[in-house]
This record gives sequence, C-alpha cells and structure tokens, in this order.
Amino acid sequence: MKNQVTNREGNDAIARDYAEQLKFTLCDDRYTVRPHDKYVALALAVRDRLVNRWLATQRSHYDQNVKRVYYLSLEFLIGRSLGNNIINLQLEDELNKGLAELGMTWEDVREEELDAGLGNGGLGRLAACFMDSLATLDLPAFGYGLRYDYGIFRQTFKNGYQVEQPDEWLRFGCPWEIIHADISVRVNFGGRVTEIDGKKKWIETDQILGIPHDMPVVGYGGKTVNTLRLWSAKATDDFNFDEFNSGDYVSAVGNKVGAENLTKVLYPNDCFYLGKELRLKQQYFFVCCALHDIMRRFKKSKLPFKDLPNFAAVQLNDTHPSIAVAELMRMLVDEEGLNWDEAWAITVPTLGYTNHTLMPEALEKWPVPMFEKLLPRHLEIIYEINAKFLQVVNQRYPGDTGRIQRLSLIEEGDTKQIRMANLAIVGSHSVNGVAALHTQLLKERVVPDFAEMFPERFNNKTNGVTQRRFLLKANPALAKLITGKIGDKWITDLSELKKLTKFADDKAFQKQFMEVKQQAKKDFARWAEELYGFKINTNSIFDAQIKRLHEYKRQLLNALHIVVLYNRVRKGEDVAPRTFLFSAKAAPGYFVAKLIIKLINNIAAIVNGDAKVSSKLNVFFVPNYRVSSAERIVPASDVSEQISTAGTEASGTGNMKFMMNGALTVGTLDGANVEMLEEVGKENFFLFGLTAEEVKELRERGYRPQDYYEKNNEIREAIDLIFSGHFNINEPGIFEPIREMLFEKGDFYLHLADLGSYIDAQKKIEETYKDPAKWAKMAIMNVACSGKFSSDRTITEYAKDIWNVKPCKIDAGWLSEDPLEEFKPQKKQS
Repeated sequence: MKNQVTNREGNDAIARDYAEQLKFTLCDDRYTVRPHDKYVALALAVRDRLVNRWLATQRSHYDQNVKRVYYLSLEFLIGRSLGNNIINLQLEDELNKGLAELGMTWEDVREEELDAGLGNGGLGRLAACFMDSLATLDLPAFGYGLRYDYGIFRQTFKNGYQVEQPDEWLRFGCPWEIIHADISVRVNFGGRVTEIDGKKKWIETDQILGIPHDMPVVGYGGKTVNTLRLWSAKATDDFNFDEFNSGDYVSAVGNKVGAENLTKVLYPNDCFYLGKELRLKQQYFFVCCALHDIMRRFKKSKLPFKDLPNFAAVQLNDTHPSIAVAELMRMLVDEEGLNWDEAWAITVPTLGYTNHTLMPEALEKWPVPMFEKLLPRHLEIIYEINAKFLQVVNQRYPGDTGRIQRLSLIEEGDTKQIRMANLAIVGSHSVNGVAALHTQLLKERVVPDFAEMFPERFNNKTNGVTQRRFLLKANPALAKLITGKIGDKWITDLSELKKLTKFADDKAFQKQFMEVKQQAKKDFARWAEELYGFKINTNSIFDAQIKRLHEYKRQLLNALHIVVLYNRVRKGEDVAPRTFLFSAKAAPGYFVAKLIIKLINNIAAIVNGDAKVSSKLNVFFVPNYRVSSAERIVPASDVSEQISTAGTEASGTGNMKFMMNGALTVGTLDGANVEMLEEVGKENFFLFGLTAEEVKELRERGYRPQDYYEKNNEIREAIDLIFSGHFNINEPGIFEPIREMLFEKGDFYLHLADLGSYIDAQKKIEETYKDPAKWAKMAIMNVACSGKFSSDRTITEYAKDIWNVKPCKIDAGWLSEDPLEEFKPQKKQS
C-alpha cells in the first residue's frame, strides 16, 4: 500500500491524506490516536498541499533573479498556523467536506495547536502581518528571526500576582518547520582582533552554529509561499568524549548547553548583566546568520557586490537588528576584501530602519566594555563609522559640539554606551516611523538632529494588520455577512469595506450586524468559562483592553475608572451593565506593571464577588495573552480601549483589529488613533484627553496631580478607596508604590490629568449604547472606514517607497504534483 496519494484533488483526498499521516507517519490506529496526533496529522496533510507551491515560489524567484525583501525581526508573533494556512490556501470547504467522512471538522483539532512562542507584543505581531501581506501581494521575501525554545513566558495568576512559567510551545515539536542543517552558519563571539598583511582579522573566537528552521508563509490564494527562516543555536562540538571518559559528565556537554542557551528563551530578564549580555548575543547571532544567508544567495547570482542593493532590501524591525550595519561592513571589508568606501556605498542603500518607539529607554544602548568583550571587531568598525560621520557633521556644523555629542554613535559617561538607534539611522538609506504622529514626533523630539541632517531619509509608513487573520479567520460570521453584501474583494483589498457605508442606516443590516456581534460575545463567554471559569453577562457592554502591560498604555487609568463606576453602583446610581476585559503580560522585571496587574485582579475579586455590584459590573483578566486569545476577544468586544498618554504610543495595531471588527474606540489622539479618527470621523469615536502638544506644555508648566485629585470628588473618592485598603484588606500597604507613582513621583503618564475627561467619554459610551440603532450605525461605520489599516496597504508603500521591490508571478509550470516525476533523471537537451 502506498503511504501518500499522488492525486490531491477532491474532498476525499485530504481525508485520506490525514488518515495516512496518522497511520504511516505517526504510527497511530483508532485505539492509540490522541487529540494532538490528529492536529499533527492534519497539519502535515495541509503542509503537503503547500510544499509544491513553496518550491515553485523559490524556483520562480531564482529563475527571474528577483530583488527580495529580507525582514529582520527579533519577534514574529505568528500565533497558530493551521487555521491561517487552511484559509489562505482556500481549503476550508474541501477540508470540512472531506473530514465529515471521519465525523470531524478541522475546528475539532485547532485548539491542540500551541501559539508559537516567537514574540511578545505589537512588534512581533506586526512582523507576522507583514509576512502575510508580502506573500499575498506576491512580493519575494524572507523573514529572519530566532527559533526560541520557549516564548517570553506562560502567564498564570496566584493570589492576583502574575506568575511566569515556561512557555513550552515546542514540547511536541512543530509540524510546519523544515530544518536545513546543510546551510548552517558559524557565528563568532569574543576573541581578539589582529592585523595580518595589512588586513584586520578576528581570531581566537568562540563559535556557535546557527541552524535554519523554515516555516511557510502562505499568501491568500496560495500562489506565493514565502519563507520565515528562524535560527536556533547549536554547539559546534556537542560532546567532549575525553571529558566524558574521565568522569566529568557535566563538562562533557558544557559547550552544548552553553551554546543552546542562546536561543532558549525570548527576551531574557535584562535586569542583570548576564541577561543583557545574552540579549546582545541573541541580536548579533540572528543578524549574522541572516546576512550570511543573504550573501550566500547573492553570490549564486555571480553579480558584483555593488549590485547587492539591487538584489536585497534588508529591513531592520526596530533597533534589535541594528548591529547589521557593522556586520555587513565587516563581511564586505574583512571577508570580501572591499575597501571601506566601496563597502559603505553598498551598506547604506541595502539597509532600511523602522523605528517603533518614542520611549527613550527603548532606544537600545550597549555598554562599550560588553561590546569589546563579545564583538571586538564590530566595536572597531562602529568607532570608524562614528569618526567618519562626525567629520561630516563637523564640516556641516563647525564648532557645534552639542550637536556632535547628540549625533555621536557613542554616548559618553562613566561607562560609554553605543547608541544603536544612531547606528541604524547613519547606516540606512531610509528611516520610517509607523504612524503620522509618531513620525512627526520622532523627527521633532527624539532625533531632531538626524532629521535635519538626513531629511530625505525620514518617511512615514502607518502600520496595518492583516484582515485575513483578524477578520476572515477570527470573525467568520462577520466576514460572511460582509461578503454577502459587498462581495469578497475586501479579503485582498480592504478599501472595499467602504461600500458598507451605504448600509450603516439600513435597519435590516444593523440587526444582522448586531446579531453577529451578540453571537461572538456568546462564543467568547463559553470559551472563557470552559478555560477559566468566568461567568460573563453577554447582555453587557464588552469593554476590552488587551495589550502589553506598560505604564504609558495606562491600564491603571482604566482601573481607576472601574472604581469610579463601582462607587456609583454602590450608591445606587443607574449604570449600564459593563464587562471589563483585560489581557496583558508584564515584563518579569517590571515591578510597577506587575503590581498594576495585581491591583486589577484584586478589584475584579471584590467587584465580581459583590452581589449588589456584579449584576451591573464585572472585571475579568484573561491570563496568558496571545494571538489565539486575541482572536476570541476582538470579535466579541463592543468597546476598544486605546488610552495611552498622547505622544507615547508609536502606532498601535490592536486599535485597528478592534475597528475592523466593529468595536468603538475610546481613545486619545495618540499613535494611529489620530488617523483612525480622520477616517471614521469624530461622531464615531469617543475622544478624550490631552493632545501630545498639551502634554508637553503641561509638563513644562509644572504638572501637579494633587490638583486634579482635590478638585474632582469622584476621582478623590475612587483613589481614596483604593489606597484605604478596600481591595487589599489582608495585604496592607501593597499598593503604596502605585500611590507614590501617582503623587510623590509626579504621575509621569498623566493619569489624573486625563481621568476626568476619560470618565466623561465613558459616560457618553453608556448613553450611546442605550440607543441600539445609533450604536449599530457607529459600529458599521468603524468597519467600513477601516480599509486604510490593512497591512497590505502598508507593505505596498514600503515596496514602492523604500524597497523598490516588484511582485513576482509564480510559474505554474513548476507545480509538479508527482514526486516520482520530480526526481527522475532529467534528459539532457541537445
């Protein structure tokens, strides 16, 4: 019996492939098969259907000698792959018909897939959306990152506190990945630099192998399948036999353990020196592997090195990969023998840099002594880049020592620091922000000297999200309703949603729309009860804030308002039933953020446990925030909390996901909220708070949070209740650091300054919700006006303005279905 069918057409073929994978690959029968085995077998059956397209994509790119995008990111928050691949391959109907024969659907096994632990927040999810759009738009691309054995952590709660546990997403392996050990890369650390025959040599280094693991990235329709290449670390010598024989069993595998720690975990706690060192090693490791892989591919073209910028567009996703500037120079000068000026003329047009933050602490800096220890040759190169750059600065601005200090790649001090953002700006031909306001503030406040020095390099590319995952996959009922009204072109052109505008006042469509929302709320409530025991009132307003826990994102502001509502309910005031949903992880070393989680959980315990209150008000913190849980929360939500202090959020992408699923935004004029407001109009957005300019002016005048506390009775009562111990009766004083942050330490993120305006906006939400027709119209308008916020639009702009990359049509002639024919000897052409 053959163990793979050759013809993969028809409904029964995929069911047969699934059954054969269970039997012949996993060695299961009806008595031994486990739920996870069913997932793996189905994943392998789906993977078989994309492999030909994957190979055809690579061959077409190679034959046409295309310019490729190489997207370097320390995170790719891809979530689960099974459902996304089935939808993008348009296999869903075929699959369900075929599996019905076996009495199952693919939905039955999707919960068995663990979210890939390859990212933490918006940075990684954006990278994943971009990869989806690149493939859908038929743009040749590779993503490069790290294959972490463990994600950032699996979050649980104990007595309200966040507890971090290992995120073992790979404990059962990953059926999507293909390992290519034959193209591994040797990465050097440590050692010293010497000069031999007038050339710099980096010698006596410690080496670690980078092993590539490829995952397919399927574009919608399955024409293009690009590659996400993730690198894992492996020792060059796994096992020292002499040490083992001598009885030193631990040392015998010491090199292996030390090397593989490099890709063991995403974002090690960098509160300690060793954590910082490990992060720097991670960053260099994946950049080195990526650039060597790019160069290996480029050399096959036989083109001169000066043509590299015409062959490769390397995009640095934030400062994490910015060591690429020095590494590419090292490769071109030390390994390929180019002179400095030739190498620099290649490096700058090859690299582009995306900035993702306005927070000074997020602009990475590395201590010079650490760099000298780990990457001594790169330190020399950075010093050389800096010296040549500052010569140009001095010629242009003679005697301006302040400007020279600000522009320098080296920050002076007791311990000199290398400014990685400065390195990225100097070494790239393009520097982009990720929202119009962010780009403006980046140029005006964060790096104004660079913006003046290189005005032509700075540009904006407002972020987007892929509608295929966050609408088509996450909200199939809404997707079906939309397609029934305007057709399915929106799946690849989100601007088509504008056609829904004419249905915003249609009572029948409003009814259908709100029925879909209500069903999503019921589905979420059922899921949350099964997993976490939550009892959720599906007839309440679902008010969600799901994002990384940080002070500037102001989950604390949300909590303060909840206590205001709690006080109102206890006084007998009429309050619209509201369910507040939180989900967020705090960095392990971020004490205040973790304490805010504790406060929210304590508030939840008191509110939900009070029978007089819980009929009107509930608070739930969904643990272990991840892509798959976002796919449940977003479709169910009525209100989207986008409440960061104006001038702090670069863009945000959660705001876009909620918008295209019909949630109404309560938000500040921050990040992409500004552009969302422009698209949807003020009448369909609950705006509050200070603007970025007003925030700046208030701080300059001298902000006194005590003033806002004293002049507003509701604010004062809420704050007094929190710090009276009402929510921590058996844990006196635990929230004192939050009180100090709000008062003694000056409330840097202006919670109290914006709280009054926030309370007023929330009151408007209640009033609007009581008018179902008005709410439905606003929700429909948000969906209709979300077209700008597709990652397809963003990637189209990158491709045109920064990368100069064109779509590549995949040659269908490469889609051979018969493996036997594939591997027969090819006849020589006469």
